[in-house]
Amino acid sequence: MTLHDDAVLVLKGYEDQEELRQYYLDHLAAHPEDGLWKACTDGHVTASALVIDAERGRVLLTLHKKLRMWLQMGGHCEPGDPTLAAAALREATEESGVPGLTLLPGGPVRLDRHPIPGPCTQHLDVQYAALAPADAVEAISDESLDLRWFAYDEVAEVADESVVRLVEATRARLQG
Repeated sequence: MTLHDDAVLVLKGYEDQEELRQYYLDHLAAHPEDGLWKACTDGHVTASALVIDAERGRVLLTLHKKLRMWLQMGGHCEPGDPTLAAAALREATEESGVPGLTLLPGGPVRLDRHPIPGPCTQHLDVQYAALAPADAVEAISDESLDLRWFAYDEVAEVADESVVRLVEATRARLQG
């Protein structure tokens, strides 16, 4: 199974955000060869993961070097990624420096479509959530200016609405 095939299956199985989900599926149908890669200037599917501490009371955000915004870990899929979930976990591990992350069961937590500076026009982000082990120690990557743990109620003070919505959806998944 290709990463493209996995992405289609993941999105077909995702039961929320129907209109946006269909947009992602239409994008992948229109771009079967490059819809997951940076080279696709019509936009591309990306994978991210919100990292939650073992006590489930805080999230680890990265101060993105290029965007200068506090965001969840994530980014572009790579040819070696077998699945979207694997891409999200790889990105979260690379950007947080935390080994031993585990994705929450149940697949993606949210979808988020956002514009980006050209030549590409948009990211179609498939957002997961990952639990950090109890002994987690973060390490800043080359893509980040800073990493910091934030209590759930602090996120809205530092991050944009997309991150706040991801935190809310993740908390609902943790409780459900």
